[in-house]
Amino acid sequence: MANPIASRPHMPGYGITAAAEDEGLLPWSWAVERLSRAHNYWLATGRREGGPHLTAVWGVWFDDAFYFSCASNSRKARNLSENPACAVSTEQADEAVIVEGVAERFRDIERLTRFVEAYNPKYEWDFIAADLAKSGGIFVVHPRVAFAFIEDPGQFQSSATRWTFGEG
Repeated sequence: MANPIASRPHMPGYGITAAAEDEGLLPWSWAVERLSRAHNYWLATGRREGGPHLTAVWGVWFDDAFYFSCASNSRKARNLSENPACAVSTEQADEAVIVEGVAERFRDIERLTRFVEAYNPKYEWDFIAADLAKSGGIFVVHPRVAFAFIEDPGQFQSSATRWTFGEG
C-alpha cells in the first residue's frame, strides 16, 4: 500500500492549525510505529440495535492492517458479522492513533501463519494457524481513514493529522 494522504482533521473549536499549513503533520511511519508497538488496543463496533460496543483486544499491525483474534461467537464478532465498520485505537491517548475501517473475517492459512508469527511472541501465546483456520475468530481491519495527535499542549494543534486510504 502506498502511504496514505495526510491532511488536517476537521475539529472546530480546537485551534487546529489551518489545513493549508502542512508543518507539523505527522508522517504515516509515526502512526505505524505506535500501531505496531502497542500491547492493548480499543475496538469499537456497532450493535444491531445501533448502540456502540467498546472492548479491549490484543492484536498486531502488519501488511498495512490490524489483525486480532476473538471468540467467533463473541459480541464483537457478531457485531462485525452484521456491520463490518469499526474503529481501532492504540492504548496510549497521549500519542493517539485511531484507525477507522472495515473488518473482514479470514481463514487463509498463509495470512494466519503470518498472524501467528507476529502474535505469539508479542503476547507469549501459542496459537496454531491450522486451528485458527477452523475457529473463524480472526479478523483483519482494513483502514479507510486514520487520525493521530500528540496530547502535549505545545504540539496538539499542529500535530493533529488525518490520513485517507484509497477512497477513505
